[in-house]
Amino acid sequence: MAASIELPGDSETIHLQQQVARLQALLEASRQVHSTIHEEEVLDRVLRIVVRELEMAGAAFPDAGMEYGDALAFSANGVSALRDACPRYPLRYPLQDREGRRMVELLVAPPEDRELTLYEADFIEGLTLQAAVALENARNHKRNLEFARVQQDLDAARNIQRSLLPQKLPDIPGYSLAFRSATCYEVGGDYLDIVAQPDGSLLIAVADVAGKGLASAIMSTSFRSAFRAMAASGLPLAELATRIGQHHWTEGEEARRRYVTAIFMRFHPEQAEIEVVNAGHNPGFLVWFDSAAAEARTRLFEASGAPLGLLPGITYSSERCPFPPGARLLFYTDGLTESFQGDEEYGPERLLAQFSKCPPYKADAILDALWTAVENFSKGAPQGDDMTALALSRVSQETPA
Repeated sequence: MAASIELPGDSETIHLQQQVARLQALLEASRQVHSTIHEEEVLDRVLRIVVRELEMAGAAFPDAGMEYGDALAFSANGVSALRDACPRYPLRYPLQDREGRRMVELLVAPPEDRELTLYEADFIEGLTLQAAVALENARNHKRNLEFARVQQDLDAARNIQRSLLPQKLPDIPGYSLAFRSATCYEVGGDYLDIVAQPDGSLLIAVADVAGKGLASAIMSTSFRSAFRAMAASGLPLAELATRIGQHHWTEGEEARRRYVTAIFMRFHPEQAEIEVVNAGHNPGFLVWFDSAAAEARTRLFEASGAPLGLLPGITYSSERCPFPPGARLLFYTDGLTESFQGDEEYGPERLLAQFSKCPPYKADAILDALWTAVENFSKGAPQGDDMTALALSRVSQETPA
């Protein structure tokens, strides 16, 4: 009988071959769990690898409600089946994200009456690390898809909201009219509208829904519907504001939390006269030069009642005044005055002072100057609120339109 001879280094060679085989198996398992971007598929592949490749009795992700293994009735008993079958088990392997937060936990039940070998333990630990990376990537991918869908919806909402602004301003001989609106987020709660009336007048509204963002934008659209419907009824301006306020109140508790400040104006170009109702809004500015007194004059249109929808039964009063040559008017939302430089607010006083210095000939130039002044004051700080303004000026007889 021939004697067996063990050559030096044979055991080391076999050991290295085993190590290479283990690494290859782990690399293949890693490839499988990383080959999908769906969370459920990542977890399912981990369970199948543990049970089929390592021949474990069973495995489960109880957090995800997933289990696998013919030896245990998982679908009937879940994790309790693992504990009943192996009193000292199951073994627990948490899958953690890059910040160390636990995402799910892998439970493994080895074959009955034996513990894991060193190879099996190393394999499962390596698989768990790779599965954690794949799971986090899958969840990030899902969040990115959800964010993209939300962003797409917000982009569509922004375009719709912009389309609800006046698309073409009326051409009024002897006057200049302009507006500007910039939301803080994709959509906002500011509202501006200009509705031509059968008698030749213009009904103008500048409004601000409490809050900002999507909820305020939805309420702004509801407010627009009510305003447009009542604008066609020919109601007196004060009565129109009263009815819109009562309508907003009856819309329910959520609408009351999203009350609306608004300033309405009926503008009669031929008579050079305006009528204004302020419903809890920032004061409107009217600036003109009084030739008789040889000095500039300023009139503020203050609120005559609470914001619309804040309380039931609120009534409002209107103010009438002429609109002489060279006069200019500004309605705005508080996003302009509530711009900050550190803790200091721009404020209505600065806005009025800047507005008073603007030449009255071109309304769009007035708004350009105001926006520039606010931006220079805030020194490029992010916009903190929706900003909307409307300017109306009457061109002087000495100045060509």
